[in-house]
Amino acid sequence: MNESRRAKRRDVNHAIEVIDTMTESSLGRIGNISQTGMMVIGNVQVPDDALFQIRLGLVDDNGRQRNLDAGIQHLWTDDGSAPGQVWLGFRFIDISGPDADFLRLWVEHPDRNRH
Repeated sequence: MNESRRAKRRDVNHAIEVIDTMTESSLGRIGNISQTGMMVIGNVQVPDDALFQIRLGLVDDNGRQRNLDAGIQHLWTDDGSAPGQVWLGFRFIDISGPDADFLRLWVEHPDRNRH
């Protein structure tokens, strides 16, 4: 299958929680992520076009967790592979320059940062 997305995506094989910073509750965990958006595996329904301020933690080359803060917009929902599970598509609408740069490198060089 050909990859038709504009931005390279990185599958995430371990739990990286996406935290809604307004409620400090989890939206779910990242299934895959790119410089422009992410798919979150969760168990809560999200209203169409909903906006969130979120935080997620990625591990840098030195094994330290780096928290990224971003604004995201909900784009789509699909049924997940388990009962009660949903897959949620989001796009980044606000992320600082340094966080965007870190995310781009994290996505493009998975061999440099294993988490």
